[in-house]
Amino acid sequence: MERFEVVILGCGPAGLQAAIHAARRKLRTLIFGRLEASALFRAHMENYFGLRGKVSGEELLRAGLDQALRFGAEHRTEDVVKLEIREEGFLVVPESGREILAQALILALGVSRRKKKIRGEEDLVGKGVSYCVDCDGFFFRGQPVAVVGEGSAAVYGALTLSHIASEVFLVARELKVSETLKEELAASRVKWVRSQAEEVLGQKEVEGLRLSDGTVLSVKGVFFEEGARGALELATSLGVALDPENMRYIQVDRRQATNIPGVFAAGDVTGPPFQVAKAVGEGCVAALSAADYLAEKRRARKS
Repeated sequence: MERFEVVILGCGPAGLQAAIHAARRKLRTLIFGRLEASALFRAHMENYFGLRGKVSGEELLRAGLDQALRFGAEHRTEDVVKLEIREEGFLVVPESGREILAQALILALGVSRRKKKIRGEEDLVGKGVSYCVDCDGFFFRGQPVAVVGEGSAAVYGALTLSHIASEVFLVARELKVSETLKEELAASRVKWVRSQAEEVLGQKEVEGLRLSDGTVLSVKGVFFEEGARGALELATSLGVALDPENMRYIQVDRRQATNIPGVFAAGDVTGPPFQVAKAVGEGCVAALSAADYLAEKRRARKS
């Protein structure tokens, strides 16, 4: 099992700034994530400190990743699908399945921005439509279900449901996941349907899912799982507390520390305002706090 002192989930401005500071502190640092998954990637910036004129988000992110790598951080273009607390640290399981042990975690995955809903979706939320396999999967034991999405959240969700539901359809024109996760999917009983979801059918509950080619999947549940495994799903699996007001963001203190020792969070996942400047600042603080946390642990072991 590989060991890192700091593992950062997320390759946006918060995660990259955290990686820069952690690596500068001479900590063995690993970043997980894809630059193009950041909301900043396709945006442009002109109101950020020090910029002259408009700069593309992609340019900023690539420059940030280059900095982190030059200072010694490592980067893997995988999503993390599982986190566990272990006696010696945190178990981190990415798409490849290659387990990693981290002494500290920084959650900088951003927030999920749901795309435009399809017909029938909103009317059947809670009546067969769900956005969280981990939360609602067991309600569909022995029933046919569909998962809509092309990222690791969808594939991982479909694989999880394959042990619960009677039949599982994964609806996606293409899959943006690692080859290892594709192989695991191919070896499972999940049926990959290369199409696009158009309409959730049903009156009082889900009765089916109509696809763009006119095909209707007879399912009782439809799970919309976009992008990477959600920060909140991964965080709550560790027991990380969410904000008490609406339970949508990770709760942190001024050190970007969560309620779980050794787990820090930064960027959009901690709540608004959703600004690059805030994300970068929080990434810096999270990394410095993680470094201090590890230093305290080393002192405690020596005393």
